[in-house]
Amino acid sequence: MAKRIVVDPITRIEGHLRVEAEVDNGKIVDAYSSGTMVRGFEIILRGRDPRDAWAFTERACGVCTTVHALASVRTVENALDITVPPNAELIRNLMFCAQYLQDHVVHFYHLHALDWVDVVSALQADPEETATIARSISSWPKSSPNYFRDVQNRVKTLVESGQLGIFANAYWGHPAYKLPAEVNLLGVTHYLEALEWQKEIVKVHTVFGGKNPHPNYLVGGVPCSINPDDAMAINAERLAMVGGLIKDAMEFVEKVYLPDLLAIASFYKEWFAIGGGLTNYLCYGDLPTNGYNDPSNFKFPRGAILNRNLDAVQEVNGDDPDQVREYIAHSWYKYQGNGDGALHPWDGETEFNYTGPEPPYDHLNVEGKYSWLKTPRWKDHPMEVGPLARMLVAYASGSDDVKEVVGEALAKLDAPVTALFSTLGRTAARGLETRLTAHWMKEFYEMLLANIRNGDTRTFNGDRWEPDTWPKEAKGVGLSEAPRGALAHWIVIRDKKIHNYQLVVPSTWNASPRDAKGQRSAYEASLMDTPVAQADQPLEILRTVHSFDPCIACAVHLHDPQGRHLNRIKIM
Repeated sequence: MAKRIVVDPITRIEGHLRVEAEVDNGKIVDAYSSGTMVRGFEIILRGRDPRDAWAFTERACGVCTTVHALASVRTVENALDITVPPNAELIRNLMFCAQYLQDHVVHFYHLHALDWVDVVSALQADPEETATIARSISSWPKSSPNYFRDVQNRVKTLVESGQLGIFANAYWGHPAYKLPAEVNLLGVTHYLEALEWQKEIVKVHTVFGGKNPHPNYLVGGVPCSINPDDAMAINAERLAMVGGLIKDAMEFVEKVYLPDLLAIASFYKEWFAIGGGLTNYLCYGDLPTNGYNDPSNFKFPRGAILNRNLDAVQEVNGDDPDQVREYIAHSWYKYQGNGDGALHPWDGETEFNYTGPEPPYDHLNVEGKYSWLKTPRWKDHPMEVGPLARMLVAYASGSDDVKEVVGEALAKLDAPVTALFSTLGRTAARGLETRLTAHWMKEFYEMLLANIRNGDTRTFNGDRWEPDTWPKEAKGVGLSEAPRGALAHWIVIRDKKIHNYQLVVPSTWNASPRDAKGQRSAYEASLMDTPVAQADQPLEILRTVHSFDPCIACAVHLHDPQGRHLNRIKIM
């Protein structure tokens, strides 16, 4: 008889996600994913100035802090036919890349690595042997036996005090952990190093956007001026600082993150055949090299893959109302006049319809509505979004950069390209695109310097900035790729104000409940047939769901069961 396992919350720091899984004979036979908070940004934005939307939507998440602002300014620019100057596009790319580098490193070490690395086991390691292993896989300078011994003693002090702090509430000693103690010590050491490193790369946001989190953005460009000789502008000193941050980031990714990822993956190769889930992948693409209006030049190509057919990349068009629709058959919402049907985001509605039990409760009512996430579909197909989707679409599109890094990594792991369709493939794809992003960031930086040397310092286009130049009604869509996957904002502007605004975010695609046809979304599908060694310690569920880097903050926001706000925060 199947046993129901409940993991709530399954996210480590990012919103409230509940997963329920049916386990029979040591394997998952069914799974349900539920966002347990409600989102209301669409309501907050009604009637506001479209040029201010970025400042509200950016607060959807303190992790994806910049990409929501980017999608928002793009949707307004698309509606009003505004083109930004090349320097503004490059600066946006630099901020985008900085977000990816920080986010992916933080995900690997602080949100996912502990699903594979046993911290307590590291106490039994021989620091001399850890140093030998570290030097065999990387030339990173912090690899002495004394350095690892010092970290080991710090962790030992935590354990002996009975207060594990950031390492508390985990399944240490679980039989699914396979790393030698010395590799565990290596992972724990770099976990702590990454905490220090990650706060440096986001300084790129403070240079170009004034602060982090939530850097400033601007419809029509970026909110900073360039003058190499002006202390109040982006000058030579600040540009040199950005160059140094990029150099340090490239070194950390190449000498710490990637070697650790490949080393850990080599002990868990069976996970290249677990957690594949859906066979469809969606990528909106990003990092333009010749303007946002020409997707053919994106570093991350735009497209969709169906049935894992890497020989055919489907065309994706955010303006096509027949492509993206949101269902609410199993979501706590209702559509006026359309029941539980599907709506394109331009016609989207956000009206609450809570029909579930009051917390705490034993189980979700999975036969009815069981999540605060809507269920998006691309041409009625459930789609996986995220690093794996980006790498697969780029690989299938013929990207030389992507094919090179994927081929190199698979050769080191002695794995075929089909190994990417898995839990560990998803994790590996994130690491590979981090390496690519670091190198692309350097390219964008050098392009910006070249423009400045050639006398081009423009960062803003004021055409159509004033509302009296706008049409009575306009519609727009802003597409991007958040670290967790395909992100889009849709806007309808009427009489110079926001008439309708809808966000369809990565975790909505991946974490949503079933659609009206009963099709599972990515989280639910990926858990099917996953082995579970101990039902009371479902480490395997954590591994697969965490491989997506679940972040529910932008998918949901907080109300009580009666729909009342529990907290309101003024941001403007």
